[in-house]
Amino acid sequence: MELTNRSRLGPSIYHMELSPQDYFMEDNETNSTAGERNGCVQIRIPQELFLALGLISLMENILVVLAILKNRNLHSPMYYFICCLAVSDMLVSVSNVVETIFMLLNDHGLMDVHPGMLRHLDNVIDVMICSSVVSSLSFLCTIAADRYITIFYALRYHNIMTTQRAVIIIGLVWLASITSSILFIVYHTDIAVIVCLVTFFCATLVFNAVLYLHMFFLAHVHSRRIIAFNKNRRQSTSMKGAMTLTILLGVFIVCWGPFFLHLILILTCPTSPFCNCFFRNFNLFLILIICNSLIDPLIYAYRSHELRRTLRELVLCSWCFGV
Repeated sequence: MELTNRSRLGPSIYHMELSPQDYFMEDNETNSTAGERNGCVQIRIPQELFLALGLISLMENILVVLAILKNRNLHSPMYYFICCLAVSDMLVSVSNVVETIFMLLNDHGLMDVHPGMLRHLDNVIDVMICSSVVSSLSFLCTIAADRYITIFYALRYHNIMTTQRAVIIIGLVWLASITSSILFIVYHTDIAVIVCLVTFFCATLVFNAVLYLHMFFLAHVHSRRIIAFNKNRRQSTSMKGAMTLTILLGVFIVCWGPFFLHLILILTCPTSPFCNCFFRNFNLFLILIICNSLIDPLIYAYRSHELRRTLRELVLCSWCFGV
């Protein structure tokens, strides 16, 4: 079995292109030619680009995690959740780097990969990817809820969102993400798996949209009460946090949207010529997913002066010279 493209590493949701029976197709070139005759445009992406973007994304998110751990001013529930979001992005980066390295080694004849080994590797990678998407969506919802509490229950925030509760929430999210991902991979041939993923994606978007509407439409009225208690600085900081989350969610939708549209089309029109053309650019959707992991740390740094300062110190290694 050859690793000619990323959709042939094994049976999984992440690599699903047309239908379960297409996983190990040996006539990709024939299908590609037929697609071109039908007017389909297939964008070919070199493996080296996957590897480069994966490594950059991995380094960026490692820096974010180290910065939050290093700076005590960032030891708060919101930054704990952001740290976990960075870890979720790291799962995408690590899985992409490992997968690409195996594919490049195999393509250049430097490693003879046994099909059984491929299947095990693919299952591990798919669990990481599914854990990433489930945990990312969960932590985006958690951050939204945290900002909501900060804005509307400012005086009680530290009693409601304690460090202990934040740690419990983080543990539950990771446990649920890993467990559900393993179940998704075990039952990958069941169409219910795709339905569950798409439903979860839509449900989290609705949840965040409801919170955002309430926050941004009523924040102005509520801010007067906050100011009356001389807490205007907290209000400003909370709204800035809400805006940061809005940007993060928007980038997530743009980068992951085509992948979930891919899953929806598998359910609705797996044999349609138009859908088949869409399926052929699956690698482009993977690049967008990796770009999400690469862009998120830039958003954190741009929106937070404290985090940006700590990241600068890490990059320049200022602590090593006592600066």
